[in-house]
Amino acid sequence: MYRFLLTPRWWGINLFVVLAIPFCVLMGTWQLGRFEDRVQTHEKAEARPDPGTRSPKPLDALLPVSMDTSGRPAVATGTYADQFLVPGRKLDDRDGFYVLDLLRTDSGKALPVVRGWLAGTPGRAEVPPAPTGEVTVTGDLQASENSGTTGVDVSGGLPEGQLGMISAASLVNLVPYDVYDAWVTLPSASAGKDAGADGMKPVPAAAAQGSGLDLKAFQNLGYTGEWFVFGGFVLFMWFRLLRREAEAARDVRLGLAADAD
Repeated sequence: MYRFLLTPRWWGINLFVVLAIPFCVLMGTWQLGRFEDRVQTHEKAEARPDPGTRSPKPLDALLPVSMDTSGRPAVATGTYADQFLVPGRKLDDRDGFYVLDLLRTDSGKALPVVRGWLAGTPGRAEVPPAPTGEVTVTGDLQASENSGTTGVDVSGGLPEGQLGMISAASLVNLVPYDVYDAWVTLPSASAGKDAGADGMKPVPAAAAQGSGLDLKAFQNLGYTGEWFVFGGFVLFMWFRLLRREAEAARDVRLGLAADAD
């Protein structure tokens, strides 16, 4: 009754099932491993002391930015140069923008420094000038932003003096000097009397990307279930086809089907 399993058609079906099920198990296991890695990374990040409470270190000692150094206080000395306004940034559910100044260090490279946040839109709010002369800043270290960072504007077309994304890549064509592939946010911002009623507020450091259980982590868990369900579906359909073919062969043998004539 099961001789049909030796036909070319069923050889193809069997080969597909033999390859598809291990592939689904492999992909599901891989996605589950990705989710478990994110959980472990999150647990390690939670176990670490608050980066902002650790002692400040020179900027170069904390580069490149990693999950361990992100958020740690970094110290740099230099003079402020170009200023940019970063629109479309929210703070406490209010619309506003960052005030970013480039600190030219002794090495010649510039460090983007977010001195604070102002409510409103660039061009309408009064922006306090950066301090003059040589200054030493201590700010929470952050990795360069990318297209997946919340609040960035990658559409382009911003007015002169505005910046959509805080990164060395976005600044390289705007200033005639090298820029560090990192930035800092000052834990306290002094806006001055001309900064408006609310003044300039400090921008809190964000957690390092990949250190939390974000939507992507649960997407990995969802993909895990999808791969295992697909593997089970392939096996279910194989058994269903096998049963239907066996029943058809039995009916032919017993003369119950039209093919029996």
